[in-house]
Amino acid sequence: MCTNYFIIMKFLKTSFLFLSLIFLNGCLQSTAMLGPGVTLVTTGNIAQAGFQYAANSAIKNETGKDALTLVKDVVEEDHKKRKFSKVVKERDEKRSLNAKKKILVN
Repeated sequence: MCTNYFIIMKFLKTSFLFLSLIFLNGCLQSTAMLGPGVTLVTTGNIAQAGFQYAANSAIKNETGKDALTLVKDVVEEDHKKRKFSKVVKERDEKRSLNAKKKILVN
């Protein structure tokens, strides 16, 4: 009985999260108060929710992007830099190996 209850509740939670993602997918940027609202409801801390809203507003005013978009762009840029440096490193290693081979041959 007890295990069935937990399985059902886990299924309901998973279904709710999945459906929420489907329905809220297009309105992510228009829900600026959703994050602080969830913080307020879960923690009950008005100051923390206010600081979160102020931080989100400051990021939006400074960059023109919301916090999630800014983080996504920074991560993508970092990924591109790492990929570029890896390509350059591999190219330099190949060149140094070719130079060593030429030196050893002569």
